[in-house]
Amino acid sequence: MTHIAVLGSTNMDLVVYVDKAPRRGETVTGREFRTIPGGKGANQAVAAARSGATVSMIGAVGNDGFGTRLRSTLEHSGVTTDHLRTVEGPSGTAHIVVDDEGGNAIVVIPGANGTVDHLVPGDEGLIASADALLLQLEIPLAAVLAGARTARAHGVRTILTPAPVQPLPPELLAATDLLVPNEHEAATLTGLADPFAAGAALLDRVPRVVITLGAAGSVYLTRDAEPLAVPAPRVTAVDSTGAGDTYVGALAVALGEERPIREAMTWAATAAALSVQREGASASMPYRSEIEARYTS
Repeated sequence: MTHIAVLGSTNMDLVVYVDKAPRRGETVTGREFRTIPGGKGANQAVAAARSGATVSMIGAVGNDGFGTRLRSTLEHSGVTTDHLRTVEGPSGTAHIVVDDEGGNAIVVIPGANGTVDHLVPGDEGLIASADALLLQLEIPLAAVLAGARTARAHGVRTILTPAPVQPLPPELLAATDLLVPNEHEAATLTGLADPFAAGAALLDRVPRVVITLGAAGSVYLTRDAEPLAVPAPRVTAVDSTGAGDTYVGALAVALGEERPIREAMTWAATAAALSVQREGASASMPYRSEIEARYTS
């Protein structure tokens, strides 16, 4: 089994389901409210574990009820939490509005995630022992950079999801093996709306890029081959929350198993398509047996 380390956030998702999301200054009536464990780091960890990897989580939760539940959810999904520390204060939360088309709008309150601004003893050894390190941007950038440097020093593949999108320091990009933005993040980073043009521009900074396009699939660009476009399965979306994290977690597993890039992307797209047909982020993520049952190369 491939071993994946995840350095990132854990949040409790506070989700409201509505027919149509409110506009600025508008009040609408929702039909349901749920609390669902999430956070981009924890989501990717759960997705990778359910896809068949051995997964270890590095991060922090608060000493509150949310923190207890977040840790329990990770462990229940098979994620090792020895490096998930508990700190004084609240856990991170994400306040999410999901509409009837499966779209969402999210406000994140970092909470305990804001304390993850450096590696602590044992984190470097864990990263060094992994086959891949997954990174996102919901924890302080200093810790993301420290993790990427450590991975690079030990020859560990680094996969970075640049979300929430922000300017990326050259040193972080230099330590990134694969950048996985969605089309909006790629456009923000480059100023180019076309994903192929944006991907080509990003290749000046990183050696490989996968840009996810939602229902339109994903594209892969590298410096030594022609761009590759892979479609997504056609499904009816119920809730797209966590779909990108599902894709990244499954993709990391497939690459760790040395699958060809087209096959890895198709596998990841299958996992993401399964996830959008269910409500919630981590709660919607499929297990390996489900992906295999739906996967067609």
